[in-house]
Amino acid sequence: MVGVPLWWRTTETYRAWLPVSQINELANMQLQLSADVEVVFARGTVTPEQQKKVPLTQTQDEEHTVDGDLIFKAADLSLHTLSESPCGSLVVYVIPESSSLLPEDMDVYIGQRRTALLRIGQLLAHLEPRIKQVLQVMSFSHTDITAALSDRVRLSPGNKESIADSMRAFKSSPGYEITFSLLNPDPKSHRLHWDIEGAVQTYIQPLLTKLAPVANFSLDSQTLYYAMLGVNPRFDSSSSAYTLNSDSLAHVINPVEARLGSNAASSNPVLNFLLYVPDAHHSPLYIHDNKKQEVPSNAFHSPRWGGIMVYNVNGFYRPEAVLPVDININMAKVMGVFLAQLRLLLGVQSSTAPPGFLMAPCGSTGLADWELDRLMWSRSVENVATATTTITSLAQLLDQIGNIVINDNIAEQVSSAVTSLQLAVAELEAGNLGFALQYSKEAIMASERAFFDPSLLHLLYFPDDQKFAIYIPLFLPMCVPILLSLLKIVSEARQKRREKQAKKD
Repeated sequence: MVGVPLWWRTTETYRAWLPVSQINELANMQLQLSADVEVVFARGTVTPEQQKKVPLTQTQDEEHTVDGDLIFKAADLSLHTLSESPCGSLVVYVIPESSSLLPEDMDVYIGQRRTALLRIGQLLAHLEPRIKQVLQVMSFSHTDITAALSDRVRLSPGNKESIADSMRAFKSSPGYEITFSLLNPDPKSHRLHWDIEGAVQTYIQPLLTKLAPVANFSLDSQTLYYAMLGVNPRFDSSSSAYTLNSDSLAHVINPVEARLGSNAASSNPVLNFLLYVPDAHHSPLYIHDNKKQEVPSNAFHSPRWGGIMVYNVNGFYRPEAVLPVDININMAKVMGVFLAQLRLLLGVQSSTAPPGFLMAPCGSTGLADWELDRLMWSRSVENVATATTTITSLAQLLDQIGNIVINDNIAEQVSSAVTSLQLAVAELEAGNLGFALQYSKEAIMASERAFFDPSLLHLLYFPDDQKFAIYIPLFLPMCVPILLSLLKIVSEARQKRREKQAKKD
């Protein structure tokens, strides 16, 4: 009577409470994204009669099922100062058709910030389609959301652009590691000098600073000597140069990757950028595309891995040169290529401007404000989907295997993830992009801490049949004499009862 309850109490599996009902609601939720757009009419754009017809506020719902450069810069800065738009919102300034701010063949100007100029005639019916086009370029679109959810939904074969974009970019992560490597296969012929620290501060750091709300970044660099590509280039006698065809580029990465090394202490994805200087016997070296044409940048990128650029220095090998030749690498040329590859690998999608649109360059930071917003929209949706999948999978696992211990720490992480998910969804519906991204990052970190907690693995492969296999050999020999003793006690009690009954009779 004492031993069995004590054994039952000391061997039962502790399982803290989990918000199962809220987790089930998250699995069936429909995500709603809202973007605030302010339309400002310049004087003379609309008549007094038309002003009465323009609504003060208008909400449009769309359901997406997932299956003169200096003048413009000054105007862009002035409009931004006039009405500084919060993260995730847009301001569209409508100017008269007679305005000379835009060229004659352009009706829309999209600047570096969250503002746009729209030239429209007297017919306000043309205003709404144009604003929709502006939103497709500057805000989130069906393509962005589809690409963000590409790992969790089935994409239609016709949506090739979304599939390519989703497979190229790294998936959302709290942090990334960026490694710049200089490959010198022939140090006896050339001594290479590259100011990687100064180049990173000038070209890369402004972009990473602007991307600080999205993720944390760490940078490092290295120089590898006698590092070969692993693919023998072909000599083209017509151009007196060596070439690498597109079908051989896939075999370049594996031999080089073995020399790069990795940071075993970090679980963040690594973006590799390699600058390869060919040896004197295989120089100049040019990369050819599928059409057998030279790639202008002489570089290529591998999805979710990084990029490689070939830097030819054959012009430095003069007859009177003394080996090894000192070569200073043009870092502006190199970083221009790496910056473009970095944008693609981080998921910054370059929008194709519709006819009549004039788009400003991204500037010194390498990223326009509205491009940052588009990336934040995609990352927020991806984080919400990833955290929801992780939490629901964990809840199903814990429900199916009842002997897994659920510590209070795991329950706190699960509750924190659910709360952050609910806040992220609410902020997305309210159009507060900055808060939505922050809550979504907290949700995905809490969900992964709970899912990969080491305490979940101790009893994961210890089912009930193994318990019986352990306890039966231990308790069965003890139970036999106890049961026999109980039977003997019962038998003696019955015998005494019969004797007492016989005496009464």
